[in-house]
Amino acid sequence: MKRRPKSPYSYSEPPSRRGKPDIPKKSSSSFLNGLNYTLAAICAGIFVLGIGLGIALSSGQATSSPNVASREVIDRAAPNPELCVQFGASAIVSDLRVFITLNPFNVYVTQPSMRPGCVLRRNNWSILEKQKLVTDEQVRQCKNRMNTFGFTGPLEASPKIECIYQNDSAGNLFLNRPGTVNPGETGNF
Repeated sequence: MKRRPKSPYSYSEPPSRRGKPDIPKKSSSSFLNGLNYTLAAICAGIFVLGIGLGIALSSGQATSSPNVASREVIDRAAPNPELCVQFGASAIVSDLRVFITLNPFNVYVTQPSMRPGCVLRRNNWSILEKQKLVTDEQVRQCKNRMNTFGFTGPLEASPKIECIYQNDSAGNLFLNRPGTVNPGETGNF
């Protein structure tokens, strides 16, 4: 009987010691791990797509709606917007008339009309004087009463200019909440 050469691997040794590298067994958990990564990638893609659509829809809204939602909308609608922002403040002008009867005592108010306007700072009245939109007498009277000028309509096309008074008696009820600091008259024109 011929003897076979002795194998370097003995059957009594565990498989890890036979000289062959261990090959990990494929299990069903690797399939689930791959599925988990795929599911996570799909969910992340849907999340990013949702954020993108949300931003696109919210920033693409038309500003022609009757709602005024921000100061930027008011600034753009003001007559002479660049001049108004630089030398004053844009405003919403509300025109209404009040009828008061004494016998019997009643108060009637017309439907207000709203339109964009501008309030100039006191030190910028020269803009109106240079364009001869106000007289020296109007400026003197407005100065004596510590008022300022406000206007509606573009300055190039016969605007309606009036001497207006800043009324702080009612205050800003949005700012007069408990726990907030009242800025006082720091924003006066």
